[in-house]
Amino acid sequence: MLGPLEHPLGHRRFAALAAAAGATLAALLPAPSAAAAPRPPAWTGTWATAQHASYDPGASEVTVRIPVHVSAGGTSVRIRLTNEFTDQPVTIGHATVGRRANGSSVSGPRDLTFGGKEFVTIPAHGQAASDGVRIPVAARSDLVVSLYFPGRLTHVSQHWMGLQTVYWTPDGGGDHAGDAAGTAFTRTDSTFPFLTGVDVRGGTARGSVVALGDSITDGAASTSDANRRWPDYLAARLSACTSTAGVLNEGISGNRITAGTDGNPSALDRLERDVLSQPGARTVILFEGVNDLSWGGATGDQVIDGMKEIARRAHTRGLLVIGATVVPYRGWGDHWTEAKEADRQKVNAFVRDGGVFDGYADFDKAVRDPGDPTRYAAAFDSGDHLHPNDSGMKAFADAVDLTGLRVAHDCPSARVRFGPYRPSLPAGHATEITATVTNSGPKAVTRVTTGLRLPHGWTAAAEGPTRARSLVPGGSSTVTWRVTPCADTRWGPYTIGVATSFRQEGRTRRDTDTVTADVVPVPSAVKPPYRTFATADAAQYAQNGGRFAIWAGGQDLAGWKDEKAAIHVPDAVPGSGSVTARLVEQTGSGPSAKAGIAVANDLTAPDKGGYAVLTMSRSYGVEFMTDSDGDGKLDTWAGGGSSYHPAWLRLTRDGTAYTAYASADGTTWQRIGTATVPSAAAGGLDAGMVASAVNLDHPGQTTTAVFDSFSTTH
Repeated sequence: MLGPLEHPLGHRRFAALAAAAGATLAALLPAPSAAAAPRPPAWTGTWATAQHASYDPGASEVTVRIPVHVSAGGTSVRIRLTNEFTDQPVTIGHATVGRRANGSSVSGPRDLTFGGKEFVTIPAHGQAASDGVRIPVAARSDLVVSLYFPGRLTHVSQHWMGLQTVYWTPDGGGDHAGDAAGTAFTRTDSTFPFLTGVDVRGGTARGSVVALGDSITDGAASTSDANRRWPDYLAARLSACTSTAGVLNEGISGNRITAGTDGNPSALDRLERDVLSQPGARTVILFEGVNDLSWGGATGDQVIDGMKEIARRAHTRGLLVIGATVVPYRGWGDHWTEAKEADRQKVNAFVRDGGVFDGYADFDKAVRDPGDPTRYAAAFDSGDHLHPNDSGMKAFADAVDLTGLRVAHDCPSARVRFGPYRPSLPAGHATEITATVTNSGPKAVTRVTTGLRLPHGWTAAAEGPTRARSLVPGGSSTVTWRVTPCADTRWGPYTIGVATSFRQEGRTRRDTDTVTADVVPVPSAVKPPYRTFATADAAQYAQNGGRFAIWAGGQDLAGWKDEKAAIHVPDAVPGSGSVTARLVEQTGSGPSAKAGIAVANDLTAPDKGGYAVLTMSRSYGVEFMTDSDGDGKLDTWAGGGSSYHPAWLRLTRDGTAYTAYASADGTTWQRIGTATVPSAAAGGLDAGMVASAVNLDHPGQTTTAVFDSFSTTH
């Protein structure tokens, strides 16, 4: 005979009694606290990119190191990976994440796991997310993700326009994911492999904003390795709010709403993957349509229908949708027509007034030329008349109403912006720099103060007051300074900053902006042992320590018309020796303008023999020319290829045999050619740097050549 606990019916009765007793006991006990039963906070996207192609790297046993600039901060991190655009699995044998130190080095890389395992195999067309790891992450800081691929890496799924240096070990380099130092990473490119997202939790972010766009959102024409895409600037604005938000860049160059390709799915086709499934996504900014209208063959109505479908699907999933107007593009190739402009205006009228979007950002108004609204304003145009420069990217971010995004609260109302874009500052001379503070909030701000941050030793004189009592909504205040770099400032790029503080609803708030300013040479004397000589018109020179500049006109630098300007050293190259210089940049005149190095028995009189030049043509590549018969005219030629800067140029001499080399990095050299120059003297040759405008077809124009090193060896 079975006892009550052994009989099936008795067992069920006991379970019922136990459940009732448990319920009674639970009613008598206090509810469990959150601390006793913690619920992990949700993940929020802080960085993302849209994978859209793949390639075969032809590599084995390699590690890649990927720097990412996050938008929102947190206390824990995870990564997301994709293998979507391939038909084979990929194995990641070791993955780490850590805060970036500098370059390819990492501060305290932490191992990542995938379901508790150190490795993960992602199937073809599949995705994977790591487990979370505790790392304090500051908003708008750099993390580094490292991935090791054991065995043969058959393919790389990528986002190709990274605008970010990504570091690889050489083929066979092995597992260096856990290295703090970056010395093992000797190869670079600028695509994002496999990594599709970085998420955080434990911070102040209350969701994320997804920027769905094309090459403009992707950052085309913005400064590489500088995080100056418009979503980066939007993230900077949001990070100053009391409660912040992540910003996810889902731009793909060439993307369209109405059509796609195998390597570039349409905005409609990728909406689920790149927007709706993003962790913590609250709002999407739709900034597409220019490719559809300009070269994609779509009508305005077709673009509008696509926008409506995107908005409908996003609203169904609970996301707000902000529409962005289509930017002007007249002058971009031959894509613009009156009919296409009418379609653009129709689409923009729908974005502004169609009643479908939850708000709009008027990117068109932000960058168009008031005198010709079919074109970019010059201050915002990168030069191709479609993609904005860094200032244009800021203008887009500033056109977004932060309140309308509904993901951040208590944001600063005023912002400050520098101008002009990438100013040129002559060393030792004053140049006007302007900062404008604009109040985009609904209430006045007061006690507005603006000041500059300059490199050590530079001076600035304000041409008016740097303070304003108040700014009404929509109001602005402009301050102009005359900024002077030191006379001995090394030529090249420098970061200068502006900061403003103001009172907003009883609190002091701040905003900042930076620009890259180029300190440029101004004509000056050169110091011994250097000398100057010119047969070209408009010749001028400058020296700044070991840097040199030459301004020159001249119809040609060839046999029929040897017109050039030179900075040279007499008797610098002996019977066996070399001369090397690095040409940093050359600007001005036509595509044949030349700059480089030259040798001769007497550079002021090439007809005395030994004459040879090695130059970079501004547009047509390296040119090695020599005088074969001693008459002072260059009559042999070797070279060609593409033009590049900076360019290392080297001429070696062994008696009458001259050999020319060129290099893009000063380490790997390409032999351009070897020539015999019978008239070369047995003793030393003059050696120097030369430039010619080659302006036969560009009368009166000059070229500017800048060198940052020059040396001779015995």
